[in-house]
Amino acid sequence: MSGGTMSDPCSAVIERTDPAKRRVAAEVRSAVRRILCVFPRYEPSLGSFEYAYDITGGLRAFMPPQGLLVIAASTPPGWQVRFIDENIDPAQPEDFSWADAVFVSGMHVQCHRMIDICRRAHAARKPVVLGGPSVSASPELYPEFDYIHIGEIGDATTELFAMLARDCTRPRAQIRLETRERLPLDRFPIPAYELASLEYYFLGSIQFSSGCPFTCEFCDIPGLYGRVPRMKRPEQIIAELDKLRACGLSTSVYFVDDNFIANRRAVRELIPHLIAWQERHSFPFPFAFEATLNIAKYSDLLANLRDAYFTTIFCGIETPEPEALQQMSKKQNMTMPILEAVDRLNAYGMEVVAGMIIGLDTDSIDTKTRITTFIEQSNIPMLTLNLLQALPRTPLWDRLKREDRLSDDPDRESNVVFKMPYDQTIAIWRACLEHAYDPVRLFRRYDYQIRRTYPHRRQLPPRPGQLTFKNLKRGLTMLFKVCWKLGTLADYRRAFWGYAWPRLKEGRIEEIIATGIIAKHLITFARKACAGELNASHYSSKVR
Repeated sequence: MSGGTMSDPCSAVIERTDPAKRRVAAEVRSAVRRILCVFPRYEPSLGSFEYAYDITGGLRAFMPPQGLLVIAASTPPGWQVRFIDENIDPAQPEDFSWADAVFVSGMHVQCHRMIDICRRAHAARKPVVLGGPSVSASPELYPEFDYIHIGEIGDATTELFAMLARDCTRPRAQIRLETRERLPLDRFPIPAYELASLEYYFLGSIQFSSGCPFTCEFCDIPGLYGRVPRMKRPEQIIAELDKLRACGLSTSVYFVDDNFIANRRAVRELIPHLIAWQERHSFPFPFAFEATLNIAKYSDLLANLRDAYFTTIFCGIETPEPEALQQMSKKQNMTMPILEAVDRLNAYGMEVVAGMIIGLDTDSIDTKTRITTFIEQSNIPMLTLNLLQALPRTPLWDRLKREDRLSDDPDRESNVVFKMPYDQTIAIWRACLEHAYDPVRLFRRYDYQIRRTYPHRRQLPPRPGQLTFKNLKRGLTMLFKVCWKLGTLADYRRAFWGYAWPRLKEGRIEEIIATGIIAKHLITFARKACAGELNASHYSSKVR
């Protein structure tokens, strides 16, 4: 991948501290280092779309990692940076040879991949730095790394750069750096999107805020990032959108905030800027985001989001059972009936993607029926059906530890000792997944969305330069691949043609391509997961 010279936003932290820190800054600027940023490969998941990349015309990864690209943009002036996403291509021996130090970041599910990168870097005798959410929550999992960076970018980041500037050999013992003074989000650099090959990504990514005021029992966001939301300025978001566009992104943009409406006033201030930007550039990107389900109460906010062309929302619905929501402290999902909330979101043109959890203490033999009934009544096409997984630094982890219900059995699909028998819980999860991604049911739910949700989206003007020979050829190639793989080779071709044939006759090609791409991935993933080839939770680091 490419190299480059980044800006020095860490000086924003240095300037607010004592003179000794200013001397550290001088040391950092006096040396030039080559930094290799490596992002580990994900295991296949419902949200990765890995099983559709063979028909997407060059897409090879889901979304560029915000955290590592922000760190890449934060390195001192004169330092050279390379970025490699191993979801696209693995780092090669010559990449490690080029580097003075290797930076790695990732989540718990990527634990084994991060350790593998560390070992490859050590084979090249290079020091390795690990940061990000997994090491921040569980530093004890990573004794092999030379430096561990706990927490967000801030004074620990500046100290790390100073250490590497002084000496880039491997230290004798692991060095632990912990952020005490965070860099405010409104002083974050623009992520180094220019280092990523954006043409390979299913989505682009932007972060507006950090932190969430809610305390859902299973969630580690408040423990990692706090309950008081912190935001960027609207001008920063517009600059990041400009850069994504300039760097060649042509798909969609996902706001990666764990709760986009954590501060509704700030979102209301941002949206007019997004609307103006979209109108100025003829709406180059549909937007997607994650928010709590209580967003359905705010009709004015939903109307503004529609005007900015937000078309997809991920909601952690978790369960349709009120008793379970009460127990997990997810009362924000109970401000109105869940089905009514989903209908309200659909009425503003937003397709809902739902996170669902199986293995809760309140689960019973009726859970399968309740979840499958909810799937059909809600007409939500895509649901991430995960077994409950206890994450460190969550109230759930602390409670299960007290109850002696945490398991380290590597053969189990979850680290939770369920109240229901383990095999019965797995059977419920498998039955729900099979039901959700039965091809006939899946295409029927997408047909519902196209008829009942998509017409409520903002009607867009023709985009200048969109109808080109290159785009036409790409679209026809994808249509052929969809029809060949789903309509000829797949054993569910009858279900596919029941959906596709009426649209093909009417020339609604885009609907066939978009649904076909997603359906192929969801059906393939569900079948592999039910066959035991994939993990039952996106958060599980079980090795297969």
